[in-house]
Amino acid sequence: MARAAASHDDRRHMARALELAARGEGLVEPNPMVGCVLVRDGAVVGEGWHRRFGAPHAEVEALREAGGAARGATAYVTLEPCDHLGKTPPCTAALLEAGVVRVVVACQDPNPQVNGRGLARLQAAGVAVQVGVLAGEAASLLAPFIKLMTQRRPWVIAKWAMTLDGKLATVAGDSRWISDEPSRAVVHRLRGRVDAIIVGRGTAARDDPALTARPAGPRLATRIVLDSQATLPVSSQLVRTASQAPVLVAAAADAPSERCHALRSSGVEVWQASRAAASPADRWAELLDELGRRQMTNVLVEGGSTVLGALFDAGALDELHVFLAPKLVGGATAPSPIGGAGTPCISDAVLLRDAKLEQLGADVYLHGRLH
Repeated sequence: MARAAASHDDRRHMARALELAARGEGLVEPNPMVGCVLVRDGAVVGEGWHRRFGAPHAEVEALREAGGAARGATAYVTLEPCDHLGKTPPCTAALLEAGVVRVVVACQDPNPQVNGRGLARLQAAGVAVQVGVLAGEAASLLAPFIKLMTQRRPWVIAKWAMTLDGKLATVAGDSRWISDEPSRAVVHRLRGRVDAIIVGRGTAARDDPALTARPAGPRLATRIVLDSQATLPVSSQLVRTASQAPVLVAAAADAPSERCHALRSSGVEVWQASRAAASPADRWAELLDELGRRQMTNVLVEGGSTVLGALFDAGALDELHVFLAPKLVGGATAPSPIGGAGTPCISDAVLLRDAKLEQLGADVYLHGRLH
C-alpha cells in the first residue's frame, strides 16, 4: 500500500475527517472515534462519523449522504475500514459496492480482528490505498482506543484541583471549594464521557461524594472506590444511589465477608483482588486488567494523594487535568496532589506533553498527556 507524501488536499480532507471523528467522543466507546469524507472531482460529496456504539460506521454514514456520487470517489477515513461482521456489516464491502476507487487512511486499526485485513481486501479489489496521512493526529485522537486494543487496559485520566501553594486541602481536610464554578463545570463534562470514576476510601469517607456528572453526559460512569477492607458505609451517598448509577468497591482478597455481603445486599458490586495481589501496586495492576476486560476505555481518577501517588509510581497515568486556584492555605501537613515514593531526581521527572493552558474564571486550567 502507498505511503507517499500526502498532498495539501489529502491533508485538508483528512483534517476534516478527524474533526468529524471527534464528535463521537463519549458516545462510541469501546469502539473507536472515526470520521470519513468522500471527495469526487475535488468536491466533497459525503461526510460521516461514528455517532454512537452500535450505530452505522463513519464510512456508511458518508456513503449514504453521497448516494450515487460516491462512485469514482476518494474516501478519507481516520482509521482502517473494518472487514469483519460485528454489530454492523463490513465497511470494506460498503466502499467496494459504492464504487469508491481510492481510500486514504490515517492509521491502521490495532484491533486484531481488523489490523491490515481491511486494507488488504480493498487493495485486492483494485482500490488504490494510501496510509499515514495525518497519522500522528489520528493516533492522538485514538490513544485510549489504541491502549485498550494493545495493552488491554483503559486510558487513565487524573484530575485534581489545588491551591497556588500546591495543596489539595487544608490541614483540617477542608477542600470545598478550591476551584471555581467554571472549573467544576469542566470536571462534570469529563465525568460525563468516561466509563468509570475512581476515588480512594479516604476521599469517599471525607467528602461523601456522589461522583456523578451534572448535567448528565453521554456516558453513565461506574463509581469505583478503592477500599481494601470494604468499609464503605451503607449510609454513604454512593451506596444510597447505587440503583441510579453503578458502584463498585475494589477490595482485597481478605476483606471481611460480612462487609462485602452488606455492600452487595445494598446493590453495590464488590470486586476482590486475588490473594496473589497482596501489595497495593499488584491490586492496581489487577484492577486495571479487570476494567480492560470490561471494555472500559477511559477512567477518571479523582484522588487523593495516596491513590494518585500509587498510579504515578506505577507509571499508569496517561492524562492530567489540573485546576490551579489563586489561593494560599499553607500547612506542612496539608496534602499535595501526588504522594507515593516519587522520583529521586529532577532529571527523572515525568514531562507533561501537548500541554494546554486555559483561564477559567479565576482559575488556571492545565491539561495534557504523559504518554
